[in-house]
Amino acid sequence: MNFINRTITVYAFTALCSGLFLSCAQKPLQTASKEVKTHVNGEISSTLPWSQRMLLSEIKRFPEAWMLDYNKTPKWSYPTAIVLEGAEKLYDKTGNQEYYKYITQFGDTMVKEDGTILSYDASKYNIDMLNCGNVLLYLYEKEKKEKYLKALQTLRSQIDGQPRTSEGGFWHKKIYPNQMWLDGLYMGEPFYAHYTHDFSKGAEAEKAYNDIINQFDLIQKHLLDKKTGLLYHAWDESKEQAWADKQTGLSPNFWSRAMGWYGMAMVDVLDYLPKNHPGRAQLISYLKSYTDAVIKVQDQKTGLWYQVLDKGNEKGNYLEATGSSMFVYTIIKSVNKGYLPASYKTYAKKGYHGIINNLITVDENGVISLNKCCAVAGLGGTPYRSGSYEYYVNEEIRSNDPKGTGPFILASLEFEK
Repeated sequence: MNFINRTITVYAFTALCSGLFLSCAQKPLQTASKEVKTHVNGEISSTLPWSQRMLLSEIKRFPEAWMLDYNKTPKWSYPTAIVLEGAEKLYDKTGNQEYYKYITQFGDTMVKEDGTILSYDASKYNIDMLNCGNVLLYLYEKEKKEKYLKALQTLRSQIDGQPRTSEGGFWHKKIYPNQMWLDGLYMGEPFYAHYTHDFSKGAEAEKAYNDIINQFDLIQKHLLDKKTGLLYHAWDESKEQAWADKQTGLSPNFWSRAMGWYGMAMVDVLDYLPKNHPGRAQLISYLKSYTDAVIKVQDQKTGLWYQVLDKGNEKGNYLEATGSSMFVYTIIKSVNKGYLPASYKTYAKKGYHGIINNLITVDENGVISLNKCCAVAGLGGTPYRSGSYEYYVNEEIRSNDPKGTGPFILASLEFEK
């Protein structure tokens, strides 16, 4: 055990201890129990399942949830919501008050008593801002505080005013006119579907669900590459952006995390889309096509995915943590929910073990880190982002980006069921 307590890469540990480690990872991954102590002498217990080890590590790194994504001041920021979704599921599973406190402190800090959300500006029509609304939906269900309801209504009103393409697709932001990004489907649609499920009825709900399905239909229509089955990062209906192909309006590359966002959007919307909605079967068909394309570009040796998905052999490309975690989450959740055949679990398991074996490190206090995360990537803006291959592979790489740790927690929870 002294060996485990030293800072190690789990890959090195696996190499030294052979099947012992993998057998641990492949159990029902030590299903959480209220009797299991999360801390031993101030350290994170190595007997805990990976989901709790990662969340506890995030809490140590970022004692307040608004600090996630390395924020210096309280910020309404979508990456926070992904880690907190994991905290929600872990609290519901274990009853550990430390997890609930982490969530509720965020709500108390970010939403004033009158329902105003700190740092949120509705006039920007930034679809990224909707994702954090999922935290408030959870807190309102638990606590029924009026301030959360007011904040939720404010976020829902953004959807009504969100600028759209000629076919009704949401612009990614007001400052990015006529553009649909894969990222935006995750930022907007799960919140839209969850809010509709909780608050809308009858014709109003039907209209909203149809609107949600239309967003996916438009993505499939305009961003899908029929040859590979992969989807491009973004599409400019006006074809005016320098990154946009003058014939198709498409950006030039298949970015791993953009595809990851899209997969998570599909499986999370399906949690709230009514069983009898005609768009449900369509969405599951998109998910199947998507997964078939993703597994074709999965690295055979490690089970991971490259930053630019279809160019694994090109100079500068690397096996990236956030997209890999998102793909694993999407696939294993799809199998668990019955959207994909059980045979697809093989690909999810290979990816999950690839993350643990190649991208996770453990320090002497049991704190785990997820390495090789792309910090950020986008298109346009200032300085201008071209969407070229060189652009994607040269963006900042860092450890413990919540856009990777959050999906890793969620994927772990799916394996721990």
